[in-house]
Amino acid sequence: MTVSDEKTLEFYASEARTYAGRTRVAAYGLNNFLARISPGAKVLELGCGAGHDSLLMLQRGFDVTATDGSPEMAAQAERLLGRLVLVLPFDQLDDVERFDGIWASACLLHVPRAGLCSVLSRIHRALKPGGIFHASFKGGKGEGRDRFGRYFNYPSVDWLQQQYERAGWPSPVIQQRQGSGYDGEETLWLGITALKKQP
Repeated sequence: MTVSDEKTLEFYASEARTYAGRTRVAAYGLNNFLARISPGAKVLELGCGAGHDSLLMLQRGFDVTATDGSPEMAAQAERLLGRLVLVLPFDQLDDVERFDGIWASACLLHVPRAGLCSVLSRIHRALKPGGIFHASFKGGKGEGRDRFGRYFNYPSVDWLQQQYERAGWPSPVIQQRQGSGYDGEETLWLGITALKKQP
């Protein structure tokens, strides 16, 4: 099955410039994530959007591979970063034990529920043993769309934890907080951090 939603991709294609033009600060949790990996470590960013988080990681000396599933968003990120940004749908990630950290802020929340476990398994395979993976989701009780037509999987804590454990991530840590997103609406965010076991 595909893990890309066409209406969601259409939104990012049409709004890429506007999205990239927003004032941004480091995504919630990024500083804590970086504090847990060594300087110069290899980091994969999934769903990098306009590239703001990748820029911060590069400025701090990390070896960053920036990717996004939208060609239009990847082009915006390339302008900011001055380097190649890969167009990479989540179900095409095929690296094996390449990265020390994987950062996926507010992007896996667009993966259809039936495909999330498979994507989490691919991420697990791409991470080195002992590596760290962080992602964030908009919490809820079932999939749906926002007022822009974007698809969200809107997981509950229990459902999300089950998907991670099925994909090989034991005991992921989930933190809840209130915030907002591009739509400016109050949102329950679920930040989830997981470590890949050493052999």
